[in-house]
Amino acid sequence: MKLTLHIWRQLSPKHPGSFERYELEEVSPDLSLLEALDQLNERVISTGERPVSFEHDCREGICGSCGFLVNGQAHGPKTATSVCQLYLREFNNGDELRLEPWRATSFPLIQDLMVDRSTLDRLVAAGGYCSTGTGQAPDGNALPVGRAQASSAFSTATCIGCGACIASCRNASASLFVAAKLAHLGQLPQGQPERTQRARAMQERMHQEGFGSCSSHLECEAVCPQEISADWISWMHRESTR
Repeated sequence: MKLTLHIWRQLSPKHPGSFERYELEEVSPDLSLLEALDQLNERVISTGERPVSFEHDCREGICGSCGFLVNGQAHGPKTATSVCQLYLREFNNGDELRLEPWRATSFPLIQDLMVDRSTLDRLVAAGGYCSTGTGQAPDGNALPVGRAQASSAFSTATCIGCGACIASCRNASASLFVAAKLAHLGQLPQGQPERTQRARAMQERMHQEGFGSCSSHLECEAVCPQEISADWISWMHRESTR
C-alpha cells in the first residue's frame, strides 16, 4: 500500500518547526506505524539526513513511552490502542497522515515527535505510593481482597502513563492520570493509611505543575489505550474531602 506522511520536524524547542512530507510506497499493511517509521528512517539515514525522532520501548502497549497525534487524534483512530499497536491496515491505500507530538505545555518538546513527560513522574513522586513502613513483606493471604475489589483496583492500575489523556484534553488536565493512580491504591487495604493525604498531595502537585482542570468533555476516556473510565475523576474529587 501507499501512504503519505506529513511529519512534524523540529530540531529543538529553540528552533522553528514545520511539517515535512514523506512518501511511503509498497509498504505492508501488516506493519505497525512505528515499524513504518523505522523503514522511513533507514531511507532517510541513507541519504545523510537526520532521522525522525520518536520515543518507543516495548512496542507492546505496556510501557507508555510511545505516543503522538495521528491526524489530530492521540494514538490514532483505533480505540484502546497505543500508537505502537496501530497497524497500517487501519488506513486506506493512498491516505495522508499527519504525525505531530503531544501538544501540551506540561509536555515540552524534545525533538520532532518526542516530548518530555517527566511531569508525570513528579506527580507520582508527590504521593502515588505507599510509604507506610511494613517491615518484611507480609504473606500474600494476610490481607484478604475481594474479587470485585481487586478487579476494580486493577482496572485503574493498568494506566501506562502515556499522556494521551492530557494531550487530548482542551485544558491539558492530568485528572484521569492522577485519578487512576489514586484509585489503584485507594481501593486496596495497603493504601488506606495515607489515602486522604495522598489525594490532596497529588492534586496539589497537579496544579503546581500547571495542568488544567477537567474539561468534562471525556476525550481523556475516549483516547485512553487502557479504557480507564472518567468516572474515577469524580471519585478523585471526593477523596480529597473524605
